[in-house]
Amino acid sequence: MNETIELMQAHKSTRSYTEQPVSEQMLNEIIHAAWRSPSSINAQEISVVVVRDPVRRARISEIAGGQPWIAQAPVFIVVIVDFNKTRIGVEKAGYTQTIQESMEGFGVAAVDAGIVLGNLMTAARAQGLGMVPIGGIRRDPQALIDLLELPPFTFPLVGMCMGHAAVDMPLKPRLDISTFRHNERYNATSYAAAVDTYDEEIMKYWQQLGRSDGLPWSTNVGNVFKSLYFPEVRPVAAKQGLLNDK
Repeated sequence: MNETIELMQAHKSTRSYTEQPVSEQMLNEIIHAAWRSPSSINAQEISVVVVRDPVRRARISEIAGGQPWIAQAPVFIVVIVDFNKTRIGVEKAGYTQTIQESMEGFGVAAVDAGIVLGNLMTAARAQGLGMVPIGGIRRDPQALIDLLELPPFTFPLVGMCMGHAAVDMPLKPRLDISTFRHNERYNATSYAAAVDTYDEEIMKYWQQLGRSDGLPWSTNVGNVFKSLYFPEVRPVAAKQGLLNDK
């Protein structure tokens, strides 16, 4: 099997890190890999903020709801929607930028941010590092905007912890691939049975790890998706000039 595909198929999220620092050369290579990510119309409307300062990482850990691995990992990268960058180009061309006021704008930026995050993840693991994406930074986006001094037309969408893994975790099982791959047309006939099977498999995984707090997948998703779990995203994004009324 191709080494890159094998690496991607063996993805693990790391939430425990050693004190060993990430070298500047290693970090630069990872950032450059993400910098080369494609973007819609080559807009390049994504930026990253690399946070290595332990005091700042500790604050981000608090903002994200008390996730200790953010403070523990030697590097935290924030992936930012950056329509401030594109605004400069649009105004140079003699126009007024409006894309940030639309669902299309936020949607395409989210897609491009996901591509950047995916490349960061793969590049980090190719260097032998552990990593875990962090959506919890959207719990209090205004606090993170203030901490990173982000200007209007920007928004911190997702983060990523990165460092040398302290514990080698087993692969977490996934829903059956029939719930992911659809041929020619969407077909959900296998979903209910797949969820039943997966609930059993994920409980065995938690037991393997000694996690008495582990929940079935359906219960875990239900606990979160039954409500709007990060309600500050929309008002803070609007305050930043990123609207969805067009």
